[in-house]
Amino acid sequence: MLLTPIMKTKSAFVFLLSLLTLSATSITTNAQQLRDAFRKVSQSVAIVRTKRVELAPSADERMSIVDGLGSGVLVSNDGKVLTAAHVVETADVACVEFPDGQQIIARVIGSDVRSDVALLQLAQMPKGISPAILGDSDQVEVGDQIFVIGAPFGISQTLSAGHLSGRHRLNTNESAPAVEFLQTDAAINSGNSGGPMFDMEGNVIGIVSTMMSHSGGSEGLAFATAANTAKHLLLERRPFWSGVDGLVVTGGLAKALNLPQAAGFLVQRIGDGSIGSRLGVNPGTLRATIQGTDILLGGDVILSVNGIDIIAPRSSGSVERVTGDENYERIYSSIAALKPGDALVVTVFREGKVLKLTTTIDR
Repeated sequence: MLLTPIMKTKSAFVFLLSLLTLSATSITTNAQQLRDAFRKVSQSVAIVRTKRVELAPSADERMSIVDGLGSGVLVSNDGKVLTAAHVVETADVACVEFPDGQQIIARVIGSDVRSDVALLQLAQMPKGISPAILGDSDQVEVGDQIFVIGAPFGISQTLSAGHLSGRHRLNTNESAPAVEFLQTDAAINSGNSGGPMFDMEGNVIGIVSTMMSHSGGSEGLAFATAANTAKHLLLERRPFWSGVDGLVVTGGLAKALNLPQAAGFLVQRIGDGSIGSRLGVNPGTLRATIQGTDILLGGDVILSVNGIDIIAPRSSGSVERVTGDENYERIYSSIAALKPGDALVVTVFREGKVLKLTTTIDR
């Protein structure tokens, strides 16, 4: 039978209508799945607020209180919360605020600045809130749908959705554990740091670390530390919190500081209650700009940790934040291997003298 022009038009219309119906059904199904997953896990996502005392930017006052903001996710029945290391690394006080208004004081018990993940211990378990499930981040693939919940600019319970855009491993030697970052096109802004990335089943597959932006806002290029990396570093072995923020100094600056070796770790800030504060490490006391980098001078320069000397990074530069080289990995692993009661010895250069600082690992 031959089709007339009218019959052909009608057939084309029916076919187009079928496509539109299937597309609308798919969109509705995905939206419903996302909505259901959000409802399932959203109560476990919290705002992480911090305070730290540091050298004031103005010469008119000696010290100032700096407020910090990030996100976190409850991951255990005994009150452990995962967040980003840069949110809490030098915090003096941390408070975790849940969606129902519960605010609970927390202390940092573990942090790894290389992978940018940290572990908090709540003073008490929040009432009526179940922890999120840490998933297997090795099972997600590029192209999979994901979603992120956090507090961009302090606006809690904000959902953004997207896809897994890429995977990036950063380990530099075979003896060190692999550090993996998951790339996403989901909208990430200031305040999202430390928040969870979920798969569509509601399992945590990453902890938001950073975004790349020219404008300061979300441009569809953000990264989260893979959940398996966080589990290995902070949950499967004894975590620790150094609480020390600083920079590796070499070359001309090392000579200007009269260091007795080619490189050292110039301490900038110390988190109260951390290993660094228990050791008695001194933070910086004088603001300066060197090679375009704002730094604090006057603090201790760490020369070695457990007998492992600070060495110059492979890249050039007299002032550099180095967290991914082999030297950092050796030092981190040596501290992580200490057992409760073991001594941690840190050699520092202070006011022209070499001193040894010692503390005991308490847990």
